[in-house]
Amino acid sequence: MDAYNFGKLDMGEVKDFVQEAEELGVDTLLFGISKNLPDPLPVLGALSQVTDRIKFMLAYRPGLMTPTLFAQVVNTLSWMTDGRTSLNIVSGISPAEQAGYGDFLSHDERYDRCNEFLEVIRGFWEGESPLSYDGRHYTIKDASLGLSHKNGGRPQIYISGNSAVAQQTTIASGDCWLRYGDTPEAMAASTKPLLDAGRRVGTRMHVLSRPTREEAVAELAKLVRDPNEEHKEWVRQVVNSTDSEAVKSSFRLAESAKGEWLSPFIWTGAVAYRGGPALCVVGSHEEVAGYLHSYKAAGISEFIFSGWPTRDEMGNFFTHVAPLIRRLEAAEVS
Repeated sequence: MDAYNFGKLDMGEVKDFVQEAEELGVDTLLFGISKNLPDPLPVLGALSQVTDRIKFMLAYRPGLMTPTLFAQVVNTLSWMTDGRTSLNIVSGISPAEQAGYGDFLSHDERYDRCNEFLEVIRGFWEGESPLSYDGRHYTIKDASLGLSHKNGGRPQIYISGNSAVAQQTTIASGDCWLRYGDTPEAMAASTKPLLDAGRRVGTRMHVLSRPTREEAVAELAKLVRDPNEEHKEWVRQVVNSTDSEAVKSSFRLAESAKGEWLSPFIWTGAVAYRGGPALCVVGSHEEVAGYLHSYKAAGISEFIFSGWPTRDEMGNFFTHVAPLIRRLEAAEVS
C-alpha cells in the first residue's frame, strides 16, 4: 500500500501510518517515485529505524543514478532494514517528466537501459568483483563494492508496466511482473508467458469493502459526490502526454466499462481522477475476499492495494477481508 500521500511529507504521520500497518500485519509497503512525491530513499531509511517486521518496496527509475551507486545504496538499506527491502523498477511514464530529470530516451529505449541497469546491479549481487561492463547505456570499469547485500543474495525485483517489453524485461532480469488491474479472466492470458518462464505476476488496484454490497456502493457515491474537476483535467493532460502502456491501457479499460463497472466487482469511476491504480474492487467483505481469491486461478499471486483514504481502508481490509482470504486459502489445502 502507498506509504505517503500526493505532494506532501509529514514524517510524523508517515511513521504512524507505517507502524499501524506493521501492527495490522501488512507484509510490504510500496514507496512510490514521482516528481510530485518525496524521494523514497531517505524516507525509507528513516522508517527502517522505527519498524521491526514490515518490508519496504522501493520504487526507482534507472537513469536517476548509476547502477554502481544504486547497488551501493540498496546494499546500505539492506543493512539498515535487516534485509526487509525489495525493488520496484519503473522505467518512467511520461517523456515530459523524464525530460525534467535530463532523460530524453523513448519508451523502448528506457527499457533497453533498464535491462542494462539490472544486468549490472545483479552482477554485483551475484558476486562479480571487480565488475566491468560495456553496453549501449552504461560503461563501467573495474567496479567493486566493500559493502555487500546483507546475508548475501539480493532483493526481489518487481518490474512495472503493461507493455510487451516490460514483460520481456521481467523474464530477463526480474522476479515478478507488476501490472495495473483488470478482470481475472482478462489477466489469465497475459500471465501465462511469465508463469511459464518461472516468474510471478502481481497487480495494483484499489479496494473498498463494507459489511454489505449496498453499503459499499453507497460509499462510492460519497467519494465522487464533489469531484475535483481541476484535478481530473490535470490527469487528462498527463494521460495525453504519457507513453506508458500501463497508464493508457487502464484508461481504455475505464472507457470500455458499462456504467463504470468493468465486472460486477470492478468499478472504474475514479480512474479519470486518480489514474490507473484506481480500478477498484468493490463489494461486501465476503464478496471482495472471494473475488480477490479468484485471481489466483489467473496466475496473480501478489497485490498492491490502496484506497480512499488509504489508512482507513488499510485498517478495514486487514481487519475484515484479509482473514476471509486466509480462510479460503486454508480450505484449498485442507
